[in-house]
Order: sequence, then structure tokens, then C-alpha cells
Amino acid sequence: MRAAVLFVFLLVYAAMALGRLPGLAVDRAGAALVGAIVLVAGGAMTVSDAWNAADVPTLALLFGLMVVSAQLRLGGFYAAVSRALIAAAASPAGLLARVMGASAVLSALLANDIVCLAMAPILVEATLARGLNPLPYLIGLALSANIGSAATLIGNPQNMLIGQVAHLSFTGYLATVWPCVAVSLVLAWVGTVWAWRGRFAGPTVVLGLPAPPFSRWQSAKGLFAMAVCLAAFLWGGVPREDVALACGGALLLSRRMGSRETLALVDWQLLLLFLGLFVVNREVAAAGFLDDAYQGLGTLGIDLSRPAWLYAVTALFSNVVSNVPAVMLLLPGHSGPEQATLLAVSSTLAGNLILPGSLANLIVADQAERLGVRLGFAAHARVGLPVTLATLAVSGWWLLR
Repeated sequence: MRAAVLFVFLLVYAAMALGRLPGLAVDRAGAALVGAIVLVAGGAMTVSDAWNAADVPTLALLFGLMVVSAQLRLGGFYAAVSRALIAAAASPAGLLARVMGASAVLSALLANDIVCLAMAPILVEATLARGLNPLPYLIGLALSANIGSAATLIGNPQNMLIGQVAHLSFTGYLATVWPCVAVSLVLAWVGTVWAWRGRFAGPTVVLGLPAPPFSRWQSAKGLFAMAVCLAAFLWGGVPREDVALACGGALLLSRRMGSRETLALVDWQLLLLFLGLFVVNREVAAAGFLDDAYQGLGTLGIDLSRPAWLYAVTALFSNVVSNVPAVMLLLPGHSGPEQATLLAVSSTLAGNLILPGSLANLIVADQAERLGVRLGFAAHARVGLPVTLATLAVSGWWLLR
């Protein structure tokens, strides 16, 4: 049975690294779910064991905040913000700064994947209409969304998991990381402007994309729910997942916005990815493979209990299997506040290194390609590589000093 568990683990994490199971039309979420099903159906664990392996509070927090973000998207909030930014008179570099600043702030509060999904198409449409090359703005959007999401414990899925499991203080984490996040955002803007200097101009094209009409009432409801969540997170006293679920449930009680529309925007694939990996990782840990891995690294001189090693290995591993699976493997043995903070910042910033490094990058590239704009690996890496190395270095110095 131990060999079967190892086989499932290797197969699932190969899919995490490759983006799919080789030879099959099964993506990361599908691979994680199939791996969990094999373990249960094969008798390695019971259904009750599998359910107990899931961190339900983290899944509840994710779901609740996804509903809040869906409300804002259907209310036209993201589209209105994007168009207002682009409509303002500014130089190409100044416009990039506005886009990246707004993306970073929104991603810190509303999860980077949703922000990228909503803003990328509007950004392509608006930049082409102004005769600008959309590529530097798309790259800036992805970079800033990832960097901004590192600022809070609700900015991205892995931070939500880390915050829940390690019981991190929302305000304490924010106070610790905001200086390195702010400097990283400036470095990302400088790196993008430098890499694309003299090439901001592009053809003038009018696309006329459909977008949800802006509704003051629906957007106000979403913003109020987000404000309630933030107030509860900042001052504490109530479990975060309870607040997020309450706000999400209240938003579903609408006379005009169908719950089917809202729930259709929930990232069920991500929730299934989490659920499947919880089950697979629990059985791998129970079989002793995680302890064996830590000991094996120790014989090579890599001690993950030392902050510098943990920071470096997290960054590397996040670009091998993606940041969420990397965090789920590394977190169980390192849930102290300092080490958990290192995991959050390193895994998030490392996502900017290459195009497949984070889901936010892939969402931006996919949305752009649907509109005829190709954001390729090389174009992203030209900015992503130097910016990521610089931001990891600065943030590492700040957190490890």
C-alpha cells in the first residue's frame, strides 16, 4: 500500500509540474481529484478520512471570498475601474503605473486570480483603442497582481491556506510584509518600463467588447461585504471563514442577480484542486514520505528549519509544481508565524518568474489570446526573470534580516 501511495503522489505532482496528466485531457485539478479517488477506492483511506483531511475552514474562506468577488464582477465594478484607469490622460509609463497600482490594491483585497480574469480583457481593448501595445500592460497586470496579493492573507489561495493553518494575525502579517511588497511593486514597474522602453506604441484597433454594465447598487453591495470582511479580519474576534461565508450568503439573497450567475463565477476547479491535494498530501504524510523527504534534504545540507533555506526552497519548488501545491507540501512542518510568513511571500513572488509560475499569469495570457494578443513565455520571462529575482532578494533581505 505504501508503494501505491507513492505512485499516486508522484503522478499527481507530475501533473502539477506539467499542467496536466501526460497523454490525457486531465488538468491539475482533475489530477488531484483522481489521485484522491484512487486512494479512497483503493482502500488506502476511508471517505471519512478523506473528508477529515480537508481543511474545511480554508475551503469555506475561499468560497465566501469568491462569492464577494463574483458580486463585484457581475456588478461591473472591475470593468468600470479598468476603463476609468485607461481613460485618464497619462504617459505610457504613467498609465502602466496606474494599472499596476490598482491591480496590486485590488488583488490584496479581492484575490489576484479574479482581478486578472476581470481586468485583462478590458486592458487589451482599452490599450489597443489608444494605439498602445497591450503586452507591457498585460505583463504589468500579472506582476502587480501577484505582488499585491502577497500583502494580505486573503490575496491569493496559498496565503489563505497559510493564514488559516498557521493562525497568523491579519494585521501582524500585513505590518510585517507591506514594506517589501511596496518596494517590489516599484521594482516591477521599473523593470517593465525598462524592458519595453521605446516599444509602448502599437496599432489602433477598436474591439468593442461586451462587459457587465456598471451597477452602483450591486457594486456597492459587493464593496460593503468586502468592507465587513476586512473589518472582521483586522480586528478579529470572529473566525475569518464564518465572516466570509456570512457575507457570501447575504449576497446570494438577491431579487435581481440570480444565484446561478454568481455561483457560475466561483472557481470550483480551484476548490477541487485544494480538496484533492489535501487528501493526497494527508496520506503521503501518514505514510511517512514527508519525513523521509525532509531527512533526505538534511543529508544534502538543506535544513528547511532554517529560514533562509525555507525561503529559497519555497521559491524554487513553487516554479516546479506551482505555488499552491508547493505550499501544501511545505506548510505542515513549518507553521510558526515567521516561517509561515516566509512561505507566503516567497511562494507568491516566485510566481512571477515564468509564465506557468502562477495561475494569475496563465489567466492573463489566456484572456489576451482570446482577443488575438499573444503573451508568450519569452515575452513574460524578459520582465519576469529579473523582476522576480530582484523582488525575492529585497523581500528576503527584509524578512530574514
